[in-house]
Formats: sequence, C-alpha cells, structure tokens
Amino acid sequence: MAIATENRPEEKVSPQVSSNEKKRWTLNDFDIGKPLGRGKFGHVYLAREKRSSHVVALKVLFKSQLQQSQVEHQLRREVEIQSHLRHPNILRLYGYFYDQKRVYLILEYAAKGELYKELQRCKYFSERRAATYIASLARALIYCHGKHVIHRDIKPENLLVGAEGELKIADFGWSVHTFNRRRTMCGTLDYLPPEMVESVEHDASVDIWSLGVLCYEFLYGLPPFEAKEHSDTYKRIVQVDLKFPSKPIVSSAAKDLISQMLVKDSSKRLALHKVLEHPWVIQNADPSGVYRG
Repeated sequence: MAIATENRPEEKVSPQVSSNEKKRWTLNDFDIGKPLGRGKFGHVYLAREKRSSHVVALKVLFKSQLQQSQVEHQLRREVEIQSHLRHPNILRLYGYFYDQKRVYLILEYAAKGELYKELQRCKYFSERRAATYIASLARALIYCHGKHVIHRDIKPENLLVGAEGELKIADFGWSVHTFNRRRTMCGTLDYLPPEMVESVEHDASVDIWSLGVLCYEFLYGLPPFEAKEHSDTYKRIVQVDLKFPSKPIVSSAAKDLISQMLVKDSSKRLALHKVLEHPWVIQNADPSGVYRG
C-alpha cells in the first residue's frame, strides 16, 4: 500500500463495489457532512458516497504529520489489518485513497459515537451493560486471534457504539499480525500488561489483560492500577496490586472474572472462550450482544 508516493488516488474495495469492478475513489465521490471528531493526525467527517447514498465516516489524515511522527508504516499496517476483518463488533474499513497532501480512510459510521464519552457521562456502567460489552469484545478478540491479529490497545477511547447500541473496536493503530511472540512496548499506560511494562516477550494474551482492565473500568469508572506518578502505575501493574473499592457496589462474580483475567503469568489468564462461559457473563450479558439500556 503506497501511501506517500504517488499523487493518483488509490483505493481498496468498498461495500458497494464488487471485486470485479474495483473503483478508484476521489474526494468528489463523497458529500462531506459534519465533523465527528479529531485525532492526532487529522479529522473524521460524516460523509455520503454519492452513487450509493451509503453513509460512512471519512477519516482525513495529513501526510506531513504522518511523516513527521514517522507513523506511515504503522498506518499501512493498520489499514492492511482492519480492511480484512469482518465482525459485527469490529468497525469496517471499506477502503482508502489519497492525494498529494492527505490520506482518506472510508470507515463504517458508528452512529452512537465514542464509548469513552458515554462512560464519562455515566461515571460507570451497570453490570448488565458491562457484561454485554465484555462478551462482545471477547467474541471480537477470539475472531482477531483466530486470524493471528493481536490488538494490543483495547481501551474505552478505541471503542465506538453502533446505531443499535452494539460495540465496535475502532482503532487498530497498535495491532499486529503475527505468528510469533513480540517485544514492542505499545498501547496505553493504564492498560499495559506486566510483560510489556517489563519489556519481555508477549503474545495474544495481552488482549485478555486489557479486557480485564476494561471490565474493571466499566464497573468502577477508573482503571485498576491508576496512580499519581507513571512510575507508581508501573509498580502496581507489575505487582498486580489489584484492589476493589467498596463503592460502587460490584458483585463478587464480577470481581472473580476480573481477578482471573488480571494474572501476571500470561499463560494462566482466563482464556477468552472461558470468559464467555463465566457465570457473571452468562447471568448478565444480553445474548444479542446489544445493550438496550
């Protein structure tokens, strides 16, 4: 995928175009609507593909900023991985194109927006809501791991909510397609597993740890190893200094699940299919995978 070389727009197949008639996208193919958000390297807009009237989110990234931060390789990898994934709880990447100054990603539109903002609004989620989301993410990660993709950055900021209330993993910036163990330290401090903090090899079980941290944050409104200083957060992670506050009140079954995911020895973390079989998930998660509030 040559992002920064040619001036001619290039693309990958969208949902409206069969692989037999690959189309080269340009900005003229879209009606651009309101801004949906802004990121480090550009902006996201609501857009409609003119020919099909299909509503999408158009992510506009500035090449100069990508080059300055030396993340072109990371973007290529992200696009390559996400464009091949097909799962109801993973945001679709329909295609991409570029011009002299910008790269455009054509993404599925998640109508209910960012989960992070919803968590901030609610402060914390009910056990039914948290369990529904955790089950959805466990299924999505089982799918990813089956394709040898490790996400490595599961956190509320990387999750969107679709029109029906279904959760979507939206950002694959730190994901990797691998058959081997990795050493790269990446992701977000509060969600880093001990093996990444200690710079030892890691594998797909890093996503189980992050899911455990996420479950805790859903139920308590803050991540489990948070501390004032980065160095103290590192220490708490390495020691798995896991404490459950008295408020809000959380069931012992939920605490049991979190405790089985947040285990220092990565080989002993509760496997994702076992997460789906855990009594707390079975009792609380909506079988449809959609939280209806």
